[in-house]
Amino acid sequence: MKPGIHPAYGPVVFRDSASGTAFLTRSTMTGHKTIEWEDGHTYPVVDVEISSASHPFYTGTARVMDTAGRVERFERRYGARR
Repeated sequence: MKPGIHPAYGPVVFRDSASGTAFLTRSTMTGHKTIEWEDGHTYPVVDVEISSASHPFYTGTARVMDTAGRVERFERRYGARR
């Protein structure tokens, strides 16, 4: 990589404001706030609104659309194809 053209890549804590969970990873993002992590070191923290800990798809609370029922309701309302 060329020196001086890439952003700094280092450890960052991402904190989910919806569920309160936090995880440590590496990123080019930085935050103005810091947090002391479980290992005793201080890292920049980035607050996110939603993550895999609170997203309905990953938590299993996603609603399944009933496409068959929608088709049947459409056919009842507007008549079946001929």
